[in-house]
Amino acid sequence: MASLCVLASDVDVPNLNNLIEIDGKYSEAEWQNATEVDLAFITRPFEELPAPVKTTAKVFENGTDLFVLFIAQDPNPEKIRSFMRDRDPNFGDDLVGIKLDTYNDGRLAYQFFVNPLGVQTDSIENEMTGSESASWNGIWESAGQLTSTGFVVEMKIPLRLMNFEESSSLKQWGIEFVRFYPRSDNYRLSHVPFDRNNSCNLCQMGKANGFVSAKQAQNLVFVPTLVVGSGRSRDPKQSIDWEYENNQELGVDVNWGITPEVTLSGTLNPDFSQVESDVAQLNVNRTFALFFDERRPFFVENEDYFSSNQNLIYTRNINAPDIGAKITGRIDQHSIGFFAANDESTRFVVPGNLGSSIALIEEESVNLASRYRYDYSDDISVGVISTLRSSDSYENMVFGVDTRVRLTERDTFRAQVVGSQTDYPAFLQNEFCDNDCVESEDFSEAALRTADDDKFSGKSYILRFDRETDDYNINLRHSSTEADFRADLGFINTVDRTQSVIGGAYFWRKTNSWWNQIRLRGDWDITHNDDGELIERELEAYFSISGDYQSFVQIGGLVRDRVGLRQDSSILAIDNNTDLFTEESMSLFFETKPNPIVSYSVFTRIGDRIDFANNRLGEQVFLENEIELNLGRHARLEFEHTRSQLDADNADLFVANLFDLRATYQFNTRQFIRLIATYSDVERNPENYSFEVDEQSRDLGFQFLYSYKLNPLTKFFVGYSQNAFDDDDLTKLRVNNQSVFMKFSYAWLPQF
Repeated sequence: MASLCVLASDVDVPNLNNLIEIDGKYSEAEWQNATEVDLAFITRPFEELPAPVKTTAKVFENGTDLFVLFIAQDPNPEKIRSFMRDRDPNFGDDLVGIKLDTYNDGRLAYQFFVNPLGVQTDSIENEMTGSESASWNGIWESAGQLTSTGFVVEMKIPLRLMNFEESSSLKQWGIEFVRFYPRSDNYRLSHVPFDRNNSCNLCQMGKANGFVSAKQAQNLVFVPTLVVGSGRSRDPKQSIDWEYENNQELGVDVNWGITPEVTLSGTLNPDFSQVESDVAQLNVNRTFALFFDERRPFFVENEDYFSSNQNLIYTRNINAPDIGAKITGRIDQHSIGFFAANDESTRFVVPGNLGSSIALIEEESVNLASRYRYDYSDDISVGVISTLRSSDSYENMVFGVDTRVRLTERDTFRAQVVGSQTDYPAFLQNEFCDNDCVESEDFSEAALRTADDDKFSGKSYILRFDRETDDYNINLRHSSTEADFRADLGFINTVDRTQSVIGGAYFWRKTNSWWNQIRLRGDWDITHNDDGELIERELEAYFSISGDYQSFVQIGGLVRDRVGLRQDSSILAIDNNTDLFTEESMSLFFETKPNPIVSYSVFTRIGDRIDFANNRLGEQVFLENEIELNLGRHARLEFEHTRSQLDADNADLFVANLFDLRATYQFNTRQFIRLIATYSDVERNPENYSFEVDEQSRDLGFQFLYSYKLNPLTKFFVGYSQNAFDDDDLTKLRVNNQSVFMKFSYAWLPQF
């Protein structure tokens, strides 16, 4: 066997039979003969500078598990930021961790981080899309302990969590040991230096040599689930009587590592109710559907295998499946992903060029998605993607090809071409014109986009070039989505649009100063419909500076020409059917984390905004505030406030306020209690509207939850939730929904 070239950043991972108890209590004897690595470099916010504190990592494996020890020294241990939290939401703490690219090709990396109290954070970094999936969760062990000189963390990571090529030969994986050291700046420390002139971060990781006897054993997990709930609901405007509903469900999830490279997942009668509430969003003066992140375990597991250059797979469209199956994996240069699930109803976005709507067909549907990628080399990848949604009277099929090419270390080109074929049911249009699509004089765009009773097809493509250097970056993008293109299993909010974007940024950096980076960025874009009619033309520029107290300030300005609503809503024409408005606005964003107790951010925008309800130009004041308070090591308070005020024709139009409060007490790494309260209040001036509106509408909801997690799959929840609303027809807030719920799941890992 040919020997592997060992570089300065290479790490030889020995195979040892040391007996390690993961308790955060470092013992030299336990870690004897493990490889030792120093984290000697700052990679952010500076580069090529020595680390301000000493961090030592030790590592070895035993064929089935990877063991990692961090000894993190600190000259001022009282300044260590460490709080008891649930899994994942602990970025901002002192952290240590490891990144592993098990195929050593700079495509994907598993990330495992731990704070000084042993709280875990894990995710998957995707170099292809430039994103991280924090929703991925693995079952692994960690423990941390604060010391008089810093802190110690121990980790035990089962190799079965990760896909890799199993063989008896010496393997080389990508590896990086990382420490986050948040003080006045949030330093990122590493055992390898990084070059900002290389746009591929994962390509610059160090190399881990070893894992000759690494095996995944029998990677099989059964997760039976019991859900019990009871609720009642009513419409207070119609009746004070309640309608009661009880729910008792048994389900099971199965995960099977068919091979070390391929994983099969299945779910039967799953409970897809969300314990973590979505972050509230204002839906006032919007014409496009809102986007919410996917949180459900079955869909987020290995979701990176389905990613591409467009959002063609958005699994929150699948609302209530009874059964689902998914297979993901990688063999040599081939990556595959496939899932299938039914749904008791069929929900999807009906896109347009000036707005979008949500369609619901009360028919059970079949939902399929597949993704294949071939990595020809470290620099060239090609792939295909397809989706299918089908019910008795409806069908949507999508097929596309894509590529990513690294032209140089600085330059990357991406492209994707997709086609679709769709068959809407004849009755769907009636849902968007109040069942009177013949006599209606007030068509929605969705009604026009769903008027075709026959099968129709369309295409979409995107071309993108990015150049990233230490001093500047350049972004060029051209995309086009035809009017008849649909991707109903994805989140494609716009069609009948062709857009070109030219953007870039320039950076100034400085060390040993109160500021570390100044950035000047901007872009210009223009958008037309398929007939070449102008929809939008925009120029924006931003100046930002990062500095002490982990602070960031950005000032921006925008000039945008864009069309309002159609004057004749029965046709889709833009020219001679819309008014072109010019919006000018200024914005300010500021955030800071001056100490371990508080972090604060604010965004405000002042300037012109189209009043879409009345098709005219108005003046908007928009404000978003967010504050987080750590009250001791165990309690956390998060508060968000959004306010939008719009005036038009020298008079008030509306004022909308949204409040989101979340209070959590974390007893230990396994259990917490949490209260979530959301309140929205929209006040309108009916005299300034061209149609009847409620003068006030309010919504109030809250949820109380107790959670106990032995691991990400073995957990117990019990909670209570309630919602209330009022409008001009009610005299006060009236409760319209109440529920209590309990969920128990257990991860059984049979040994063979």
